Amino acid sequence: MLEKINETTAFLRSEGFIDPELGIILGTGLGGLTAGIEKRIEIEYRRIPNFPLSTVEGHEGKLIYGELGGKKIVAMKGRFHYYEGYGPDQVALPVRVLKYLGIKHLFLSNAAGGVNPDFQIGDIMIITDHINLLPNPLIGKNDDRIGVRFPDMGEAYDKYLIKKAMLIAAEHHLRVHKGVYLATSGPTFETPAEYKYFRIIGADAVGMSTTPEVIIARHMNIPCFAISVITDLGIEGKIEYVTHQSVQHEAEKTESKMTAVMTDLIKSL
Repeated sequence: MLEKINETTAFLRSEGFIDPELGIILGTGLGGLTAGIEKRIEIEYRRIPNFPLSTVEGHEGKLIYGELGGKKIVAMKGRFHYYEGYGPDQVALPVRVLKYLGIKHLFLSNAAGGVNPDFQIGDIMIITDHINLLPNPLIGKNDDRIGVRFPDMGEAYDKYLIKKAMLIAAEHHLRVHKGVYLATSGPTFETPAEYKYFRIIGADAVGMSTTPEVIIARHMNIPCFAISVITDLGIEGKIEYVTHQSVQHEAEKTESKMTAVMTDLIKSL
């Protein structure tokens, strides 16, 4: 793994990806944040050694380097999921490369279904904790050069960044919740019984990503901040027919709220 990380990192540095301070991973329908990146360099995933390819509509499949909020950043416009058939090493590699490029923080976004009855479509939820029902990406032989065998997940999401983000959201008069994100494998959307179960065990929102990337980042001691955009509801009496296209549509409608919080949070670091 480390050999692949070094090879990919060396390639990106040769293309101008020098000393980024922050990494961003953008979810379904949420790639518009990259429009504000200045002095940008874009590389399609297919050109990057060892990188997987995004196969999901709404995930463009580009790595973008530049300046946002006065900081050098690298943004993944499109992520990788277990349901695409990728294994733990493939899901882990891009996050590890971001670390080896030099990032000090990792920001993530996703589109999610709300199971908290207080939620509405179009709300944003700042993730305070998660329940991971996906395979743990650290299963297998550990490389002590990258991280410890048994990383602590007591603070998967950075409390300081969460507090700052809530203050920023209040300044923008945005309807924002804090909550627990639960990750499943997908690609099926959940049954009503599953939604009910997820709420019982402590989830506020459910999706198909994010937790593997956060686990990998915390394995390397990268502080994480993440936002879910609520694109549909898994609440009894409010469940409607869901498609990937409807999720994309709702995410795109709400994207400006997420962008405002993330951009101001980046400026404040």
